[in-house]
Amino acid sequence: MDRMYVYNSQKDIFKIIGGTMQDKIGEAAGQVWSVLAKSKTPVNVSDLPKLANLKTHLAYQGLGWLAREGKVAYQTKGQKTTVSLCHAECVC
Repeated sequence: MDRMYVYNSQKDIFKIIGGTMQDKIGEAAGQVWSVLAKSKTPVNVSDLPKLANLKTHLAYQGLGWLAREGKVAYQTKGQKTTVSLCHAECVC
């Protein structure tokens, strides 16, 4: 299936129209990365779908993509899990 990229200037992201599931997960990883890069503190994992404006399953798949690449660090306190970019990824 052919892919088309559409730029959303309000959210400063490119959206893939069409393409494979792998393309969509890669796009979701980019959106999650952007949320984490803009955050000055670790983000609650359960807040990521809303913050990234993604369906829950895509937000978590994107987060998994970033985790597999070693780009995120998780912190757990009690039942709350937060995530942030690894120091090398931080654009602060």
